[in-house]
Amino acid sequence: QVQLVESGGGSVQAGGSLRLSCAASGRIINNYAVGWFRQAPGKEREFVAAIRWRGDFTYYADSVQGRFTISRDNAKNTVYLQMNRLRTEATAVYCCAVDENPTWSGTRLSSAGEYDYWGQGTQVTVSS
Repeated sequence: QVQLVESGGGSVQAGGSLRLSCAASGRIINNYAVGWFRQAPGKEREFVAAIRWRGDFTYYADSVQGRFTISRDNAKNTVYLQMNRLRTEATAVYCCAVDENPTWSGTRLSSAGEYDYWGQGTQVTVSS
């Protein structure tokens, strides 16, 4: 079992930055994948970024490539999502998730159905 708790959401103006945290507890294995997803009102859940727990592999959605950075601190059992140059379309609830048996392809990592554990989410609001 893995428990996930997100934090760091808030309100920011377009062009600003936020850093989200995903604190994990329970049994974490180095080969697990941790993904960030977001869901805006009335829209489907959207993949944002993923990282291998040991930190040697990352993958981003095209829409955030170059502006968002996913990283981890194994000592703190925490994965971060640094979001820079935020746009209004980034407004959403952001959730982190763990895939216990990941397939390291973009298609599989970006599929919410591949993930086994989910946090409750944190709200990000970007205003113009």
